[in-house]
Amino acid sequence: MESDFDELDRRLAHALQIDGRAPFSAIAEALGVSDRTIARRYARLRSAGVVRVLCGVDSTALGAVLWFLRVRCAPAASLPVAEALAGRPDTSWVSLTSGGTEVTCVVRAESEADSEALLLAKLPRTPRVEGVTAHSVLHAFYGGPDNLVGKLGSLDAEAIERLRPPPMPHRPGPVRLDDGDRKLLAVLATDGRAGLEQLAKATGWSPSTVRRRMTELCEHGVLYLDIDVDWRMFGMRARALLWLSVAPAHLEEAGQALAGHPEIAFAAATTGPTNLYASVVCADQRELYRYLTTRVAALPAITHLETAPVIRSVKQAANRT
Repeated sequence: MESDFDELDRRLAHALQIDGRAPFSAIAEALGVSDRTIARRYARLRSAGVVRVLCGVDSTALGAVLWFLRVRCAPAASLPVAEALAGRPDTSWVSLTSGGTEVTCVVRAESEADSEALLLAKLPRTPRVEGVTAHSVLHAFYGGPDNLVGKLGSLDAEAIERLRPPPMPHRPGPVRLDDGDRKLLAVLATDGRAGLEQLAKATGWSPSTVRRRMTELCEHGVLYLDIDVDWRMFGMRARALLWLSVAPAHLEEAGQALAGHPEIAFAAATTGPTNLYASVVCADQRELYRYLTTRVAALPAITHLETAPVIRSVKQAANRT
């Protein structure tokens, strides 16, 4: 798969991770190629499902709770359960792990009632679901607007600085979404590069109102630019989930150290049987073994480690909000 892509494809992905809504002309200038080349490359990568710019939503800024679920199934039931979970608008990162007998996913619960309905009623009563373990996310050390492409990318410091958007001030205070906001976010969750005219048509707002509301949601920490990437584009073919137990006094130190590892795509402190979770991407199983026995082994106060290789990704980022 990685032989289908060249260095310009990877540099383009890195540029889009820095600013997914940057004009193709600005990206072309930073990469030293023509506008048409960048537009053509992005169209090819997007149509192939390899690179997709989207706008993510930090649902915790809206008062929601994120759960990591581990759903143990009978072998023949795991794929149907995974596909059913992937079809829900409140799920993301649905994967088959542990030899295909476990489904893992991230679920966004808007309220306690949502959490109870899924965790205590719906999933446990699903035929051939043998058990559910739920981990509530307490603190993210890496993820969301921090994307692994930023670690894997090869742009030099000058190009990165040229593409980096101006820093955005943080605006504190609660945020409430109305129907227009939800329509806006629904389009951006599918296409983070959607133009102002397209977004205005979807919301019924003017382009200037769209621009202003997007800025407000970014300043409140609700909306952020993200990029979906097929990691094989960067030569990464092994993905695994780590569930670690760390002495509480060392949890912050271990989480921060984990976040700095180039192999880590996501890391968070959680509730549940273990208190530190991470998503790891490596070139192959050999590199995964080396990572576990060197960087992870050097983390402070690790008392337990479980590694679950991902054998199939059924859904990545959520498609709707």
